[in-house]
This record gives sequence, C-alpha cells and structure tokens, in this order.
Amino acid sequence: MPRPQINLEEVNQLPLTYEATIPEDYLDLMGHMNVMWYTHLFSMSMMGVFRLTGLTREYMEEHQSGMFALESHIRYLSEVRVNQQVSVRSRFLDASPRRIHLIHFLVNHDKNDVAATFELVSSHVDMRIRRTSPFPEELAARIDELVKKHAALSWEAPLCGAINA
Repeated sequence: MPRPQINLEEVNQLPLTYEATIPEDYLDLMGHMNVMWYTHLFSMSMMGVFRLTGLTREYMEEHQSGMFALESHIRYLSEVRVNQQVSVRSRFLDASPRRIHLIHFLVNHDKNDVAATFELVSSHVDMRIRRTSPFPEELAARIDELVKKHAALSWEAPLCGAINA
C-alpha cells in the first residue's frame, strides 16, 4: 500500500478532537509509542467527535444509546516518542441513518507531521437491546452538516480502501 501524501496545513483545517503529551509509559522496547496507544489516542478523540455531533454523556444516558466501533484501519506513518505533543483532528467522510465513517489524523507537533491515520466506521446503538438504531433527527442533521462541510474541502482524504461504509 503506497504511503499517503498528507498536507499538514490541510489537516489543520479539521476540528481538533483530542490533545496529549506522550508519557514515558506509552513507549515500547523500541523507544517509541507502542501501537496500543495509537488506538487509545484515537479512541479518546471520539469524545471530541461526540461533542461535535451532540452525542454527549447526557444524551447517551437520557436516550439509553451509545456508539459502537464496527471497523477500523490504522496507518502508522511516523514514529512518536516520549514527551512529544500530539493532537487528533477528525474528518467526517460519510453517514447513513445508523452509521458514521470518519478518518482521524494524529498530528505530531514536535515533528510537524502526521504520525498516523485512523479510518473507522461506527454505529449508533440502542443500549437497551444493544443493537444498531437510527440517529435521532437532530443528531443526524448535525452529522450530515459535518459530512457536507468536509466533503467541500479541496483535498481528498487518504482512505485505506479496505472499508466499505
């Protein structure tokens, strides 16, 4: 799979969904961030995505609903090391009545590059029966607005090609 060419200025147009400083205990025997922590950082960025769409803790508790990850793909592009400042920026790619398709970009501020991408599909879930369910109209409208806004960007998202949302 060819390495995607990602323009940091373009990525910085996207909403900021998480920030962190890499602690020493994230490192592995090679002296860089272990792969499990990439998943952690991208998972934490979903809280930012939820805030953007109105999927707050209060919403989830009140409506007994949540989100489940269905499929994901990580590309590791550049090493991340201890004490480096990172952030995640998120792009909405597509949506259906029950699902969203996103790509997150892990930006390494110390190296001024994109260290990884994380493409995923996630589904709205009725937690009473633990099955997918449609987004309420208000949330669907917010998600559709973000999809349209991000579709209008002048650059193509570096999709993995393996996810069929």
